[in-house]
Amino acid sequence: MKKESAIRNAQKNDVKIKRKVVKTAAICCAAGALAAGGTMAYLTDYDKTVNEFTVGKVDIELQEPNWKPEENTKLEPSQQIRKDPQVKNIGKNDAFVYLEVSIPMADVITADEAGNRIDRKNTELFTFTKKADWTSLETKTSGQNKIYTFAYNKILKPGQTSTTLFDTITFANIIEGQLDTRQFTVPVRAYSIQTVNTGGDAGTVAQQAAAAYQKYVKQNNGQAGEVTK
Repeated sequence: MKKESAIRNAQKNDVKIKRKVVKTAAICCAAGALAAGGTMAYLTDYDKTVNEFTVGKVDIELQEPNWKPEENTKLEPSQQIRKDPQVKNIGKNDAFVYLEVSIPMADVITADEAGNRIDRKNTELFTFTKKADWTSLETKTSGQNKIYTFAYNKILKPGQTSTTLFDTITFANIIEGQLDTRQFTVPVRAYSIQTVNTGGDAGTVAQQAAAAYQKYVKQNNGQAGEVTK
């Protein structure tokens, strides 16, 4: 009897152990299912940026604040005339700027300060003295005009205005009776070009402006903005 009882107890214990194993296996399976489900869910996010680019603009305005055309209809020899060209940057980009002055010439007899007569061909009818902020780039003759071109020694930033190239011009001391009632003009033209990738990064601003001027000349050859030839 004791032996049979022992067998029955052993069988019961075996069943209990099997039940525990089954429960443990079920729990492990459930845990495995949860783990598998976790690998299917990802933490994600995104972002984006829109880079807007606005094309710059080089834009200048030629000014002569003190020029009064009504004051210059009866010129006299050696008369000093108020004329003060300057350039304002009204664009969006830094710029190198230039001024070109065209002086008319004529075959006339003039007098020096002592009153001596000077008979000279192609006499420039007006003279001026440039200011230190400007560097001479070139001088050439075009027809009956002497053309002077100058570069501003500073980079002109948006909203800035250059100093004047000169403040006055002086009419030649011409002996009377040669040019009576004739009209003459002194055209001034302003040019500009961006500073980036034009003048290089070596030397002074004036030297960079001189290099950039050559690019301006080539790019505008045959165009409305070409320099006087």
